Amino acid sequence: MKKARIYLDNCCYNCPYDDQSFKAIRLEAEAKLYIQDNIRNGKIELAWSFMLDFENSANPYEERKESIEEWKVLSMENIKAIEEVRDLAKRLEMAYTIKPKDALHLACAIETKSQYFLTTDKILLKKASQLKEITVINPVDFIIIWEEK
Repeated sequence: MKKARIYLDNCCYNCPYDDQSFKAIRLEAEAKLYIQDNIRNGKIELAWSFMLDFENSANPYEERKESIEEWKVLSMENIKAIEEVRDLAKRLEMAYTIKPKDALHLACAIETKSQYFLTTDKILLKKASQLKEITVINPVDFIIIWEEK
């Protein structure tokens, strides 16, 4: 069975640090931690990008920044800011009225041949749900689909 290749946006990396008193946030954080375990165990492939580096560099919490940065080492692919990514991001931004940074993340995920783009951003989940090139999904729903395969 082919391993799933996933791309997590910055929201996913930061969800374990969000207010866990909300049930939905706690479930997403637990799902993200479970996914991380499966990345470490080699059951899921992780893709990384220049956008994750860029956004994480602005993280005001040094410990969180370093913790997130460690995932770059475990990624199977790290995509740079190439012209194809920028062009695709512009098309996605226009077609789906997605914010520029989100469009760049999606373009990076598509260019890395990731099957799944994981996010906890409800607006992005709704806007990008029609994408044909990649499945945009939250971490909880990803686990349900992934474990069925």
